[in-house]
Amino acid sequence: MRKSPTFALLLALACPSISASAQASSAQIDAIFSGLRSTNAPGAAVLVVRNGRLVFRRGYGVTDLRTLRPIDAQTNFRLASLTKQFTAACIMLLVRDGKLHYDDHLTDVFSEFPAYGKPITVRNLLNHTSGLPAYEDILTAQYPNTPDDQIPQIHDAGVLKLLEKQTAARFPAGSKWEYSNSGYVVLAQIVEKVSGKSFGQFLQERIFVPLKMNHTLAYEKGKNEVPHRAYGHTREKDGWRETDQSSTSATLGDGGIYTSLDDLAKWDRALREHILLSAGEMQPALTPVQPTAGPAVSPDGPVSYGFGWYLDPYKGHKRMWHYGDTTGFRTTIQRFPDDNLTVSVLANRTDVNPEALALKVADLYFGARP
Repeated sequence: MRKSPTFALLLALACPSISASAQASSAQIDAIFSGLRSTNAPGAAVLVVRNGRLVFRRGYGVTDLRTLRPIDAQTNFRLASLTKQFTAACIMLLVRDGKLHYDDHLTDVFSEFPAYGKPITVRNLLNHTSGLPAYEDILTAQYPNTPDDQIPQIHDAGVLKLLEKQTAARFPAGSKWEYSNSGYVVLAQIVEKVSGKSFGQFLQERIFVPLKMNHTLAYEKGKNEVPHRAYGHTREKDGWRETDQSSTSATLGDGGIYTSLDDLAKWDRALREHILLSAGEMQPALTPVQPTAGPAVSPDGPVSYGFGWYLDPYKGHKRMWHYGDTTGFRTTIQRFPDDNLTVSVLANRTDVNPEALALKVADLYFGARP
């Protein structure tokens, strides 16, 4: 059911423990996303949780241009790289179970993997210091001068096979930081090998079902369907074009989960209350990597990264966050644990910057703290 424009205000009034500043900011939050209001264009869904309470939850725009169904709190978006925090959690659960160790090597799990994988540990895969070749680059080289939508989709097992055909890493394991979708695809394959279950099944049994994230799933075309699905779009000169799938859209470990605002709120609660993993068990995920050859850097500058989370602060506020960027979708989750504030933005269009919008929301709270 689509929420009315006054939903957030009514909810706030029903929750007396929410501060006056949080109530007053509902209209201000709405104003930040006013440009996304539409009955015939893709948009976004916005969630704000403060002090453990949902204080803003609203959809803007439509799920697709065929049905023009309004986006609401139950609309499921492709998370893209926000998936990595769930993949990391799967690995951490296996470590907690005693079935895996962070310092286990890639060749300990996959004995047939070539020698260049022997120095690579599970920890390296989690914090992007593995040096694995980028599977996207390998695909592009295999299909030169071929439009992306004409390259056959690859799955996680196919990525592992591609990597097993390579002969060298990009750099020695642990020496540098380089964002790696390959690493997280391989982590999903490790989950399958160690648990004896499919990655999607492990997610369901160990994360989604316990947290009652009833409409969240790792999407596998032909095997399951996404309920209340939003489709990705790209703006062009003559309007919008649905751009929902690409050659890499079928991989799961690096970006294949779909979820909604309602289910993200449950995930946020699990992180806040340590429902799945204790504070101690979560600590490795929140410890910035220190490469052996020098500080972690990206083309955009210094990086602070744990397991599936960026960790650099924002204006002096402790932060754990991530972005998602894939064909037709842009997403972000911004968590400020010391401020008890989480802002999530899921968009099914590529002409918006969810991180910038989410941080504008955070600024409202930081500027009006009780």
